[in-house]
Amino acid sequence: MIKARAREQGKAKKAAISGPPLGKEGGAASVGAAPTIILFTPQLGENIGTAARAMANCGLDDLRLVRPRDGWPSEKAVAAASGADGVLDKARLFPSVAAAIGDLLHVYAATARDRYMVKRELTPRAAAAEMRGFLDAGEACGVLFGPERTGLINDHIALADTVLSVPLNPAFSSLNLAQAVLLIGYEWFTARTGPPPEVIHTGHSRPANKAELLRFFDHFEEALDDSGFLRHPEKRPGMTRNLRNLFQRAGCTEQELRTLHGVITAFIGPRKRGDGGQP
Repeated sequence: MIKARAREQGKAKKAAISGPPLGKEGGAASVGAAPTIILFTPQLGENIGTAARAMANCGLDDLRLVRPRDGWPSEKAVAAASGADGVLDKARLFPSVAAAIGDLLHVYAATARDRYMVKRELTPRAAAAEMRGFLDAGEACGVLFGPERTGLINDHIALADTVLSVPLNPAFSSLNLAQAVLLIGYEWFTARTGPPPEVIHTGHSRPANKAELLRFFDHFEEALDDSGFLRHPEKRPGMTRNLRNLFQRAGCTEQELRTLHGVITAFIGPRKRGDGGQP
């Protein structure tokens, strides 16, 4: 039965990479709009399966996998999911974190370590209430998790708006992947929200999604390269992360990014052909 299910998932693999998720209903009961769970290079099929089980416990069903180490589909994931088949059947594969978060407006990065970045940080409980408000307004959210052994790298945390940090015993605060997904999913599932304390009106525009923000980063960093601002290779990674964090905190609208693209073009001229593709 496990082999048959894995074969069925394999047939859907190509469509799952580029198209809408397909598969049997079940596993996670519908509870309305819910945050996406993104797993970056999960190491074991069993860990994907137990994370899917945790998602189903909390009514989450949008699972995105970025380059799972042992490939996909996975018989071990199906076995470990213990019936959360609906989540695994709908899981989608992506080649990069940038591709996996492209359609999201708000991204939270789960990490246990201080990365010494200027970055907004919330507990899962506070983030859950915030995500409820965003989702009620039709603004897609996702939570990004790193590989089990090392966690997320700094470049991926710089793509998130907010860091999620769980207040646990400082002498031993590590969680396995399924525990982390369950803890954050539980807080979301039980969160209750009233009117948000702050509302930003976007006029005739809308909040920019991550794909639009990443295209702006590419354009901006190309201009900084051309100007010589990023001329020191050893400093470039930290400088670009700091600048990306600055614009993440700004919460730009789609129209504001268009304006910023125009400002850059006015300073340095049109972009070089072939350099402005999707990140």
